[in-house]
Amino acid sequence: MSKTEAAAAGTGRSSLGGEIVERINQLGAISETPEHLARIFLTPEHRTAADLILSWMRGAGMSAHLDAIGNVCGRYEGERPGLPCLMLGSHYDTVRDAGKWDGPLGLITAISCVADLYKRERRLPFAIEVVGFADEEGVRFASTLLGSRAVAGTFVESVLNSRDHAGISMREAMVQFGLDPDHIGAAARARRELHAYVELHIEQGPVLEQHDLPVGVVTAIAGATRLAAHLTGMAGHAGTVPMALRRDALAGASECIVAIEGFCKTDEDGLVGTVGYIDAMPGATNVIPGRVNFTIDIRAPTDAHRKLAVADIVRRIEAIAKRRNLALQVDVTHENRTVPCAPWLKGQVAEAVAAEGYPVFELPSGAGHDGMAMIDIADVAMIFVRCRGGISHHPDEHVEPADADAGARVLLRLIENFRPREV
Repeated sequence: MSKTEAAAAGTGRSSLGGEIVERINQLGAISETPEHLARIFLTPEHRTAADLILSWMRGAGMSAHLDAIGNVCGRYEGERPGLPCLMLGSHYDTVRDAGKWDGPLGLITAISCVADLYKRERRLPFAIEVVGFADEEGVRFASTLLGSRAVAGTFVESVLNSRDHAGISMREAMVQFGLDPDHIGAAARARRELHAYVELHIEQGPVLEQHDLPVGVVTAIAGATRLAAHLTGMAGHAGTVPMALRRDALAGASECIVAIEGFCKTDEDGLVGTVGYIDAMPGATNVIPGRVNFTIDIRAPTDAHRKLAVADIVRRIEAIAKRRNLALQVDVTHENRTVPCAPWLKGQVAEAVAAEGYPVFELPSGAGHDGMAMIDIADVAMIFVRCRGGISHHPDEHVEPADADAGARVLLRLIENFRPREV
């Protein structure tokens, strides 16, 4: 008998891991194509998934509905109707060619925990709400956290005019989905309605696996700065321009990329930097590249750390450009602040982890999550669950059933022992 099975036997409850995995597979079968999982915001597949999740919520004893942005929302009343809630959730949209676990694990686990309470006829001195956020990934309209921003009341209505690759506006897509784009404000919740927001999620990294731990306590969701860099030199014939006279934009970009990597590698406080896209022009084998565009993504556990790092990196690539006689333009294209997990709430997560018999291991989240929007109306906390190889946003994304069960037990214990913050 495994440690997880032994824990389940000790509480007299059946394992939740099997049910969670079965539902992960069911949801994972709802896709644009059978070959590559893609469940994109406001598509027919997205609606099919929403209807399935709503049925699971109702089966778990919740009243459930689709809100004004397409979030699936379930509510399990407390000892009396109308009490403020502990909100749990994650997203049910995916990237293209996705794995099955990113987002759905937290949502399905929360539903399973409520179902366990319902089966035992257990009511708590607060309500529980479970939300499946409609768009966290931002694949279709290039704007992330749309579902949670609507709930937090920070949705920017200009996004409704954004168009996807087929030329369909978000406004048009909402109508096709069966929603009214003029009533998105109805999805917004007030701070007084929530005690806190807690999200369980796969780690999307290798740290828990390296420490042989099924679960971890998240300290903060790292802020991110994204930059677009443009280097301009001089295109020329690959055979006739001497090396010493070249203004090769691609060679300059290569040096910049190595400098960014080297700078971030020397930092021991969680700084990470990525160049994920590069485009060299004119892009011919026998032509020296005259112009190169590339992206820079910088993340760190604190805003101060990230901003200092960004300034230092920009100075370094400016120096490289000047030495190589290249024109440089750098634009900030995206900036998200760091979201710390509330100490009082993080402490209760740690208590639940310890009570389930696991070491309390704290780690930051380098990836963004819906908590980054929810912080505007509630204190937030996160539970990480180990994923095989740290792989995410890929079909090989995987969580072992025993780890899914461990995460569920931690979340259920947190719910049953949750103590709202005294104001």
